[in-house]
Amino acid sequence: MGIKQNGVVSTLSRANEKCDWRIFADFGNYLIDLLRPLYADYPIPKVDIDNEIFALDSTTISLSINLFTWAEGKYSRGAVKVHTLLNLRGSIPEFILITDGKYHDSNALDVIVPQADAIYLIDKAYVDFEALYRISQSEAFFVTRAKSSLKYEVIEQNFNIDETTGLRTDKTVKLTVAKSKKLYPEKLRLVEFYDSENKVLLIFLTNNLEVSALGVANLYKNRWQIEVFFKWIKQNLVIKKLVVFILHELNNMPH
Repeated sequence: MGIKQNGVVSTLSRANEKCDWRIFADFGNYLIDLLRPLYADYPIPKVDIDNEIFALDSTTISLSINLFTWAEGKYSRGAVKVHTLLNLRGSIPEFILITDGKYHDSNALDVIVPQADAIYLIDKAYVDFEALYRISQSEAFFVTRAKSSLKYEVIEQNFNIDETTGLRTDKTVKLTVAKSKKLYPEKLRLVEFYDSENKVLLIFLTNNLEVSALGVANLYKNRWQIEVFFKWIKQNLVIKKLVVFILHELNNMPH
């Protein structure tokens, strides 16, 4: 940052105001490019494929609405969301978007540029068929949770499944609701898996027709790694103070 001596926080903050954020972004991308090859063969539990695998999710950080008037959260409170795309091979955060607390999670998909052949593990809060179709058109893959209101017709069904693994169904489907069908006109795969530990039936939706049904379930199971990542940075990096410091200069910017 060009600071050659010790200084108080206010001095550092003023220096930061004059510093172009792209310097930090470029340096971060440089470090990511150095790290990715080192973890290219990093194993992912119960997943035996070579694709890049990313988990996308957000975590919310409360802020003072009086100090950060633009950072509106729920119930008239201040908050920001930290949307993160985590490369599961090495737990490398390759994309971070900071928004106000009311920003819908699925909108983050409009900012991310899908990488061909990569697999994106996303929660059902991100189910936006227009965005999911864009991922598919980019020759990338997604695995998400299907909403209970999903309407579809079965095109094909695989009856050769082993229910002792937790699998219940493996179907190829097409959406039937007019709007959804227009936004995502191609086939999808629907896999049902019973989680005996938590006693809940999980319904996964993916555009990957090649991975085994159990592979789909195991892929999504690894999404928990991003929750571990969020917990780690909050406990070890005191992320609330870190974000407040970073956002100090944003308070006067238009949003």
